[in-house]
Amino acid sequence: MAELHRLWQLYLTLSQELLKFIDRQDIDEFLALVEQREQVVQAMQAQPAESMAAWRRTPECAALLREIKPLEMQIIYKAKAWLNKSRRNTAQVHAYELTAGRLNPLGNIVNRKY
Repeated sequence: MAELHRLWQLYLTLSQELLKFIDRQDIDEFLALVEQREQVVQAMQAQPAESMAAWRRTPECAALLREIKPLEMQIIYKAKAWLNKSRRNTAQVHAYELTAGRLNPLGNIVNRKY
């Protein structure tokens, strides 16, 4: 059970770091941390089911889950907001490309992406 406690504590730490990096808009580091957290989840899943069930019944687990759940919700909300902003920016760039192409017919033919 000590290993599970260590893994869940690491998961909490990585979640806190994810929130910091998404607030800074450092998406490369954010994605690297997501990969690290996925490795922690895989290590948790590799643990025996009996020890995981026993760990889930402990007050320590309940306390960690109470800390993790709000962080998870914030991360999801901010990641979706960043994704929507990125999609909007991409759409604006494509809109300018189409507008510029209408002004120069030759450029529209040569630079056509669609």
